[in-house]
Amino acid sequence: MRKGSPLSKIIAESDVQVATRKSLREDTADALRELILLEKLPPGTSIPERDLAEAMGISRTPMREAMRMLESEGLIEYSRTRRPFIANPSLSVIRQNLQVLGALEALAGELAFSEASNEALEEISGLNNFMQENSDKADALTFFEVDMKFHRAIVQTSGNAPLIETHRHYNARLFRARFVSSRMHVSRENTLAQHQKITDALLNRDKMQAGIELRAHLETAITNIASTMDKDNTA
Repeated sequence: MRKGSPLSKIIAESDVQVATRKSLREDTADALRELILLEKLPPGTSIPERDLAEAMGISRTPMREAMRMLESEGLIEYSRTRRPFIANPSLSVIRQNLQVLGALEALAGELAFSEASNEALEEISGLNNFMQENSDKADALTFFEVDMKFHRAIVQTSGNAPLIETHRHYNARLFRARFVSSRMHVSRENTLAQHQKITDALLNRDKMQAGIELRAHLETAITNIASTMDKDNTA
């Protein structure tokens, strides 16, 4: 890696670390995912695998494996000549995926009516409380990670393995889009209000209302993302 190269600068400024708490492949995927979410590697950017591996101080094998993981999540795509680049899906594609995700989360909320334990509901309530209390304190990435834990916890309460796996797949593909929605402070108050309504419906074991609130929440995400993309296109 050449000193002072653009990738070296991005890695240094982002302070991403590749540790060994999981597998090297998973840690590398986590580091890349963060760079993509924070748009240190913007949509459409080509990815020089060798240079990026050198910048992170790892070999090309775990880098290649990590990139395959992110390809399955829809964060990385490959050209016809197998050159990797950061995915840049259209609003239409994002909207269609979010519609599916909304239906999945609504179903999970409805199933929680009979399946969720009191302990599981307390965990969901605790995650909601963290977001309500730390909205102005937590950085965008931390808030987003808790937000995703909140949604995953709801889906887990369904106890439905195919639903949980399908949600994991679609949610991974929408990570960057949902991060864009989550970090919009102008709409954060509305997002928090929706989280509270979702939590209240679940705690009350109100099957119908839980589904309604979860669908409405994902519709808001579509609106937020569309607004951001329109601003980017007119900038």
